[in-house]
Amino acid sequence: MEALSVRISKDLEAGLIEVAREEKLEQPSEAARKVLSIGLEHWRQEKALQLLTEGKISFLKAAEVTRMNVWDFAQLVKEKKVAWVTDQVIREDLESASR
Repeated sequence: MEALSVRISKDLEAGLIEVAREEKLEQPSEAARKVLSIGLEHWRQEKALQLLTEGKISFLKAAEVTRMNVWDFAQLVKEKKVAWVTDQVIREDLESASR
């Protein structure tokens, strides 16, 4: 593990102490690692879904960004009701298939 020094507000410190207490963790630093991990996972998912929706990355690349397997990512896309295939893409695929 790498050490990282950050300054946080009293409110964030109180929140970490609360998480540590609720999760029965010995140190607020353990709570910080847990919360950072959850936050980073959430950020990756939101970023991947945004890029996928904008057509900037493929479905497989988006799954890779989230560090999820394709099936779990497909479930996330379904749960979030993300439309990642546009009418234009479908038309182009149909035209391509009919040639």
